[in-house]
Amino acid sequence: MIPETPSERTKWKIHGERVVDENRHIRLSIASVELPNGVEFDQYVIRLPRCVMTAVLDDVGENVLLIWRHRFIMDRWDWEVPGGYADEGEDPMVAAAREVEEETGWRPRNLEYLFSFQPMIGSADAPQDLYLARGADLVGEPHIDEAEAVRWFSLDEAHQLVQDGEIIGAATIMGVLHALAERAAGPRQGP
Repeated sequence: MIPETPSERTKWKIHGERVVDENRHIRLSIASVELPNGVEFDQYVIRLPRCVMTAVLDDVGENVLLIWRHRFIMDRWDWEVPGGYADEGEDPMVAAAREVEEETGWRPRNLEYLFSFQPMIGSADAPQDLYLARGADLVGEPHIDEAEAVRWFSLDEAHQLVQDGEIIGAATIMGVLHALAERAAGPRQGP
């Protein structure tokens, strides 16, 4: 049970924070912190703008649209749902639709906000929003910087890719698992 008013006896004290580097994609700083037991140290803090990712399902909800891309930081290729940063002041749902179209050439229909999450809560403030689209229309080609390949996978194939380590991104894993759980729950009931 969560106390109504936390005692804050385990809350870390922040004695200051200095910015190391900052641009439109990241703010890196070092915070001087003190643990409840009195130990003091410096902690790197990463702050990122809101990201939006979308699991795009086909009209029948059996296939998910994924992109094959190289992630240079880990120097590896993986399958991902399309997504990216929401521009400052941009509606996150509009950003999600824009990112799908830019990265895949498909325009999503019936976009629905699922939830927000923090993938690295101990080290970073990196808000991530996950959306689900039911249906999409092919309207063009993906931007050259975005995807090596764009492909529809059955949900079962996508689940196998997760198990095989070919899908490693948190948003993609959550999107695939959400779609599988929704499929297992049966048809959606109307209003």
